[in-house]
Amino acid sequence: MTSVPTSLRRSKRDRTLITPEGIAVPVAVASRGARAGALALDLMFIVLIMIGGSMALFYTAGGAMGLRAADKGVAGHVFEFLAIVWIIAMFLLRNAYFLFFELGPRGATPGKRIAGIRIAARDGGRLTAEMVLARNLLRDIEILMPIAFIAAAGADSGLAWLTAAAWFAIFLLFPYFNRDALRAGDIIAGTWVLERPRHKLLAALTSRQADTPPAPSYAFSEAELAVYGEFELQALERVLRDRKNISLDQVYQTIAGKIGRNDGWGDERAFLEAYYAQLRARLEAGMRMGRRKSDKYSGEA
Repeated sequence: MTSVPTSLRRSKRDRTLITPEGIAVPVAVASRGARAGALALDLMFIVLIMIGGSMALFYTAGGAMGLRAADKGVAGHVFEFLAIVWIIAMFLLRNAYFLFFELGPRGATPGKRIAGIRIAARDGGRLTAEMVLARNLLRDIEILMPIAFIAAAGADSGLAWLTAAAWFAIFLLFPYFNRDALRAGDIIAGTWVLERPRHKLLAALTSRQADTPPAPSYAFSEAELAVYGEFELQALERVLRDRKNISLDQVYQTIAGKIGRNDGWGDERAFLEAYYAQLRARLEAGMRMGRRKSDKYSGEA
């Protein structure tokens, strides 16, 4: 990850992400307000799910009340079982909500999707389960531990409240003391939160002039095209639009090595333009059928 030159920045949150293929991709760090709004939405969704789940279990428990007097022992066992189910469900909901959605292909919870942001690895690689686990475990230290501290000390303990307030303040203000608005969990996990572009595929690339002779035809199989997604397509398009051959060789070697081809050596631009055109056609066809592949790490959904 590098900074965008000052003259090319649209905002102070613009950055350049270097992918493992060596392609420079412009990204924008999510604003602190967007992150706070997304967290508030997710917490609201969690509370609503908890309320709905609790009501469903209470309704089920109400049915157990209709058991005959001779079945009071059975009713007691039903209540115990439902209580255990409620405790397990609430525990899993609190801990699994963020993990489930952030480990998905979109890398975002419903709150983050509404806010237009998502999690990404700062090194440009794949967002791993270890990264998501680390950043979410730190959330317990940031929020839940001070609450538990107050509950254990009692509401009348002024020192407990003061300590908890300082604890909250340190982690709440943490994103304001680094330029990428990183939480403590992001620093530990090697992640950051980026704005998610809300646009369709860019207009088709038209890089060759009318008087340029046609390039040799390169045909790619379905398996070769299935390697990459929309993110890589647009990164490749930016390289081709740049009209500079400085990075073409590295990009060609990466893509050709990934799909097991070597027939474009010495004709890198034509090879990459043919791959771009066929990959774009494949992705657009999938979008018309309701299937999207956001990047090389995600499956088509």
